[in-house]
Parts: sequence; structure tokens; C-alpha cells
Amino acid sequence: MSTTENKITLPKSIKQFLSTLSGLIVLLIIFAISNKNFFTTDNILNVIVQTTPILLIAIGQTYVLITGGIDLSIGSNIAISGVVTAMLMKSGLPIFLSIIIGLLSATTVGVANGALVTYGKLPPFIVTLGTMTAVRGITLTLTKGIPISGLPDGFNAIGIEKTFGIPNPIYIMIFFVIIFGLILAKTKTGRYTYALGSNFEASRLSGVNVHSSLIKVYAFSGLLSGVAGLVMAARIISAPPTAGMGYELNAVAASVIGGASTLGGEGTIAGTAVGALIIGILSNGLNLMGVSPFIQQIVTGIVIIGAVFADKIRHND
Repeated sequence: MSTTENKITLPKSIKQFLSTLSGLIVLLIIFAISNKNFFTTDNILNVIVQTTPILLIAIGQTYVLITGGIDLSIGSNIAISGVVTAMLMKSGLPIFLSIIIGLLSATTVGVANGALVTYGKLPPFIVTLGTMTAVRGITLTLTKGIPISGLPDGFNAIGIEKTFGIPNPIYIMIFFVIIFGLILAKTKTGRYTYALGSNFEASRLSGVNVHSSLIKVYAFSGLLSGVAGLVMAARIISAPPTAGMGYELNAVAASVIGGASTLGGEGTIAGTAVGALIIGILSNGLNLMGVSPFIQQIVTGIVIIGAVFADKIRHND
């Protein structure tokens, strides 16, 4: 049997994941060599905790990107869920009920995005840019621009306490990675999500309810940004109306670095998780090296452009 016949061809998604994972390992080696404080248990756990909100919103962004859309409202959604939850808790409502309503507020924004895109036939970029601005305005109006502090200890425990030595946000992150990874890879909802991004019209003609499927995807994005908002508020023991500002770019970067295509039809949650870790480790490593935050922004911007450029090259191939 010839060598060519014996050659094993890996699926494209696996190749992409291994490529991203290789990038993460290289980054870990570089920072571990350059700074002895980088590869410590405390620092690695700190990186993962700090990356958790970005990863959560990146999961939602991955779903949206796979359909060929984009969600720019997730940064503002982070703020609205934290602000609504904090205001309700401060008014005396039980913590659990406040959290549910906070998550519903963010999910409602996602549903509105999906409805405007699918029924209004408006471009996702414009729709979510509009809701991003409007929702940020709502949070600033509700709080008069002042962070809400003095949150209950039971709520703060979500973000600052540990269980079996592991910070609670890491458990939350793992839970949502597994759940939304399985939904995308193993369920009809996941297959429809890929179908919408691969060929929207063919999906409609083959009987897929494209309207409800698209709304569901944007609702996922809203829900996950709401969860990210709660984790952030619990971590900093406060709910600022400016929370999550600029996070939408990090979410796009994490998704694209992880293999999601800005043209739709491609992406995995495992790849996005590794992409988010690359963003988090890059930021942490540069911090430890004493690199200026302004320079870090330049590096992050270059990484985003590089990821989109790599995506374009992949599709040209």
C-alpha cells in the first residue's frame, strides 16, 4: 500500500483546533521563559478567572459568527445584567430572583437583536451597534453613571470565593463551555446554526425554521453576556454602568483565533475556549513584562487583524 493511501486526513475543524492549541502552547513557553512568576498556580488560575467573562461572551459570539452575523451589543449586555441584578438586590429582592431577572434583561436584548435581524431584515452589524448604544444609555440612566456597590455577600461569593481550592468563576466557565459545546456539536440546534451560515436560503427551502433558529442564536449570545456580567459584578463587588466596554472586540478576536469564520459556517466552542485563553494569557504575560497598557492595545489590535487575515487566507485556500 502506498504512503499516500496510508496518510490520515484530519477534519478541517480538528486541524484548526490543533493549530490554535499550538499557538497557545508557544505563548505559554515564551512567557514562562521570560518571567519566573508567570507559570505559577496562582497566576494561571488568575488568568483563567480574568478570562472567564471574555470566554462566556465569546461562546455566544461564536454562535452568531457561525450564522454569518455579529453581535456588538454584548459589552453593553454585560453592564445591563449586572446593573439590573444589583439594583434588584439592593431593593430587597432575593438574590436568586434578582439574578434570574438580570439574565432575562440581557437575553431580551439578544432576542430583540435576533428579531430585528430576521424579521426586520436589517444587517446584524447595524442592529447590534444600535442596541449596544441604546443599552449602554439605559445602564447610565438607571445608575446616573455611578457604580452600584454594597452587594450582598451571598452574591459576591459567586465571583470571589473558591470551591475545593478552585475559584468559582472557573466552574461556571467550564459548565457553559460543555453545555454550549454539546449544543453546537450534537444537537439539531447546532446543525441548524451551521446551516444558516453555510447557506441561509438553502436552509429555508429545506424546511429549517430560519427565523426562530436565528433568534435563538442571538438569545444565546444575550444570555451568555448576561452571565458574564454577573460574574464580573460578583468579582469586583460592584456593578458599574461602564462594565464590558470594548469587550465585544475581544470576543470576536477569541472566536476568530479559535477558528470561527467571519464569513459564517465554521467555528467550535473548544477552539473559542483556546482562543479566549490566548487573549487572556497575552494580556497577563505582557502585564508581567511591564508592557504599557497602551502598547497592549496595539498588540491586541494586531492579533485581531492577524486572526481575520488568517481566516481570509483559509477561505482563499
